[in-house]
Amino acid sequence: MTTLRSVTDLRTPPVNDGDLFSARARQYACEHRGQVLQVLEAGCGWGAGLDLGDRERQVTGVDLDVPALRAHTEARTDLHAFHLGDLRTVPMPPRAYDIVHAPFLIERVPHAELVLDRIVAALRPGGLLLLRLRDRDTAFGLVDRLLPARLPVRHRSRQAAAGPPPAVYESVASRKGMQWYCMMRGLAIAEEYVSGELAAEAGRGIAGMCRLVAAFSRGRLPAGHSEVTMVVRKPENRFARVI
Repeated sequence: MTTLRSVTDLRTPPVNDGDLFSARARQYACEHRGQVLQVLEAGCGWGAGLDLGDRERQVTGVDLDVPALRAHTEARTDLHAFHLGDLRTVPMPPRAYDIVHAPFLIERVPHAELVLDRIVAALRPGGLLLLRLRDRDTAFGLVDRLLPARLPVRHRSRQAAAGPPPAVYESVASRKGMQWYCMMRGLAIAEEYVSGELAAEAGRGIAGMCRLVAAFSRGRLPAGHSEVTMVVRKPENRFARVI
């Protein structure tokens, strides 16, 4: 994983995204001792939850209502409640959650910016938004759009039996798109990393295609990474400027 930005005093090294997100969540819990953490798993039908140790929490899941995602969600033992359906309308009460964990969600949902607005509104001031997404503005993003059913990514198969739905890849589903979104919404990107795990796990054939795409695009669609990881904070003061 390659570091792009770190403007935080949190020093735990990012061994992998799961460890990074869980470490940040536990640090948040330490800062708020004595309260029950409210956690939203946005994209609960894909992947696993945060490792919060013995911290007391209530975990709610939301995702699209499709058979594979429902089966994975129903099999999870860490969720206290879940809601599946249109993410523009499923219950997400405003300022209800301390932490929102959204792994591989933003690139695979329609109306992604509206969904993000609802997720951010559901986050309490000072809360954490933990995002990981496939970057549409990469060679892998283009190959994934053209050949979504042909990418035998082991990461997907071990996270959910049928993998996530094909990516929609709206413009916000990219590193630059998320940077723009956070700037416009007054959110602070505390940490940002890129990695190429998905491209590597897809195999040599896909990796070779990504290199060709990068070459033909003259680097406009890089092959050096396939996904982006962000730790985002919602400011305590909604009038605060993000520099």
